[in-house]
Amino acid sequence: MTATVPPKTDTSNPEPTDTRRRKVAIIGSGPAGLTAAIYAARANLEPIVFAGNAPLGQLMITSDVENYPGFPGGIQGPELMQLFRDQADRFGSTLIDRDVTKVDFSKRPFHLWIGAAEYEADAVIVATGASALWLGIPSEEAFRGRGVSACATCDGFFFRDRNVAVVGGGDTALEEAIFLTRFASKVTMLVRREQFRGSKIMQDRAFNHPKIDVRWNTEVTEVFGDMTVSKLGLRDTQTGEESGLDVQGLFVAIGYKPNTELFRGQLDLDPRGYCKTAEEGATNTNVEGVFVAGDVHDHRYRQAVTAAGDGCKAAIDAERWLESIGEIQASTATNW
Repeated sequence: MTATVPPKTDTSNPEPTDTRRRKVAIIGSGPAGLTAAIYAARANLEPIVFAGNAPLGQLMITSDVENYPGFPGGIQGPELMQLFRDQADRFGSTLIDRDVTKVDFSKRPFHLWIGAAEYEADAVIVATGASALWLGIPSEEAFRGRGVSACATCDGFFFRDRNVAVVGGGDTALEEAIFLTRFASKVTMLVRREQFRGSKIMQDRAFNHPKIDVRWNTEVTEVFGDMTVSKLGLRDTQTGEESGLDVQGLFVAIGYKPNTELFRGQLDLDPRGYCKTAEEGATNTNVEGVFVAGDVHDHRYRQAVTAAGDGCKAAIDAERWLESIGEIQASTATNW
């Protein structure tokens, strides 16, 4: 069954004074948040999406996306996210490009603030994602999407038969390096210390792989190149000696930080700061009526397609919960 599309209205980026109580509020506008918006809007829940000051998620800094289904020729990250946004807007979602600055999940309706503007919602979907930790050097930022990446699964394919470097010494770095051996001709691991922090089994796999070389006590000081990366500036962390390394790619694997500071003390978080779900495989949290989707709780896969799937699940869970407490009638929702 095809849902009836509501009349097109200018719902993009309204003034924060539009504080009508909503059935569903969504915090975040990456693949998880916008997919949740699409599903919630098609269920006639008229969701409001707090997209953030830098909307549309991490794919906005990703150039080529070749592993998202439906685009056999690939698509640019910003273009893909704009399509997500256009689809959410088409079905009547309200999108506000501002950050939520405060939330109160202690009672329902839930309260959310953008500065002094206060909003109310019967259900909330948290889809604020996680941010990759970067080295913090200007040239690294300049080459993001042009040889510098924080996701081997996303971008490894583009480095077939090339030399690449991986920064980091934990399990994430070891996993990235081993994955990259499927494509790269050589993978050099750059570790600030004299040993790995990752698990023994992952260390053994790296040490025994003929394509992986490890350089201890090494940090990246500069990224060089013309249009793309061609060389790294390195420094020995013990002697201070400077050197260079010719590579065509740099993968930064020093960890991720979930964007959950806003929810501390209100939602259950794991020791790394990721949102916990109340039950395995679901999206509900310890607060009834608050759901999570995407990288804000998924520290294992961190893919656009899995985040989108989470957004779908969260919207369905929110709709069914609203129905169970009598906020909406069963007939309110369209066929998914």
